[in-house]
Amino acid sequence: MEHSIPDSERRGLVDRCLGGIEVVGNKLPDPSMLFLLSLVIVWVLSALLSNFTFSSVVDPRTDAPLIINNLLTGAALTDFLSRMVGIFTGFAPLGVVLVAMLGVGVADEAGYFNTGIKLLLAKTSVRFLTPVVVLVGLLSHSAVDAGYVLVIPLGGVIFYAAGRHPLAGIAAAFAGVSGGFSANPLPSALDPLLQGFTQPAAQILDSEVLVNPLCNYFFTSVSSVLIIALGWFITDRVVEPRLNRNTAVDEEAEQAPEMQTIGVRERRGFWWATAVMGLGLVVLVLTLIPAGSPFRDASGSLNSFQAPIMQSIVPLIFLLFLVPGVVYGFVAGAFRNSKDMVDAMTKAMHGMSYYIVMAFFCALFVHAFGDSNIGALLALKGAALLQALALPGPVTILGIIFLTAFVNLFVGSASAKWALLAPIFVPMLMQVGISPELTQAAYRIGDSSSNIITPLMPYFPLVVVYCQRYVKKTGIGTLTSFMLPYSITFIVIWTAFLIIYWLLGVPLGLGAAYTYPPM
Repeated sequence: MEHSIPDSERRGLVDRCLGGIEVVGNKLPDPSMLFLLSLVIVWVLSALLSNFTFSSVVDPRTDAPLIINNLLTGAALTDFLSRMVGIFTGFAPLGVVLVAMLGVGVADEAGYFNTGIKLLLAKTSVRFLTPVVVLVGLLSHSAVDAGYVLVIPLGGVIFYAAGRHPLAGIAAAFAGVSGGFSANPLPSALDPLLQGFTQPAAQILDSEVLVNPLCNYFFTSVSSVLIIALGWFITDRVVEPRLNRNTAVDEEAEQAPEMQTIGVRERRGFWWATAVMGLGLVVLVLTLIPAGSPFRDASGSLNSFQAPIMQSIVPLIFLLFLVPGVVYGFVAGAFRNSKDMVDAMTKAMHGMSYYIVMAFFCALFVHAFGDSNIGALLALKGAALLQALALPGPVTILGIIFLTAFVNLFVGSASAKWALLAPIFVPMLMQVGISPELTQAAYRIGDSSSNIITPLMPYFPLVVVYCQRYVKKTGIGTLTSFMLPYSITFIVIWTAFLIIYWLLGVPLGLGAAYTYPPM
């Protein structure tokens, strides 16, 4: 006779596991302080390790035995203090992210993204409701946190209005916004943000390495199709049937809420702004086509690192969202004068204040980590271990993905986590022939897949609140229980997809290779 575990016991086990994760995660310091602590640890380790010789470890940059530099000497500390401002202002991700966010902030504050999302969802038939909700979740990455504050609650609204379980709509939207965080058919600020950490990490071993901001763009674009398909299947075949059986909507929530209507001016503003965006893209393409295009390098190439187009990606992202945002703002009436546009940029920078503080400490840590040569030592020793194990490349990548997913349970910020892991992962895998671009792609899968099951993700409690609008007894364990199928499926299938993608030799993105050095 089969004995099944009662639902109450299963939920209790899930809650205990999540409670343990939450306790451990809450003991970690804030990411800014984590970088400061890491900086102090690097200083101390550099002083201790500088007393040892590593004659068997050859520095590939100098072809000489690796030397650990003591950063606690008077000269080193004086040099550090005198260069501190330059280290911060020269931190590559800082300018990249802030410039991109200035443009995105205008479009977001004007309401361009919100109107576009509402129009798309309002025109969707019930049959294709799930894939469109997931798709909108993926597209919302371009609007910073708009997905969490707009798409996820709207997912519940439109599912409920269509006679479906509202928590299934929230789950589908959450899977697209957070679980598919690195799957997007459009470039987003995340691309240059991660590249800003990957390139300095690669330069720990090779100062000549350059990583394109869109080095994973082809892979993330194709991945969006995969995530939509998986999210559609899991929602309609696994999550919603289980919710219908076990989770009844509260009686006081029986009246489905109505979606906010879109005004005539908002609708007109959206189509004018979208037309301007399309026109801009057409003009850009026409400018790139001629052999004498100013966007080409001296040899006529568009995809080399010396090509002006490759060096203009972040400014183009800025313009791609700034111009339509301004057009929408004035046509829809959200902007009355140029000050409103500046205020929108200012508000976007207010939202980046925490990132700027974190970037300050991160910049100091990354600089010290590189100067000390501890990163190079870890990379070379780790590479030697990997070479001794003789693991196939796909197995190594598999390990990176699952390790990242585990770390993500405790450190939620994608940028903070990659800033810590990139200086170790990237040069270490370069030593066994795996490119920085492939390592970054593996990191993105692990980071995205476990976002939706960790209570330490900043927006996780907010999603619980959205669910409680329909089912008051919803808790962290409840949300995790119906998001777990997405997380497991995403990490397994997406990992397999990356390996197949790699074996087929399909390009990862612009200027990207699978091997180091590139073949």
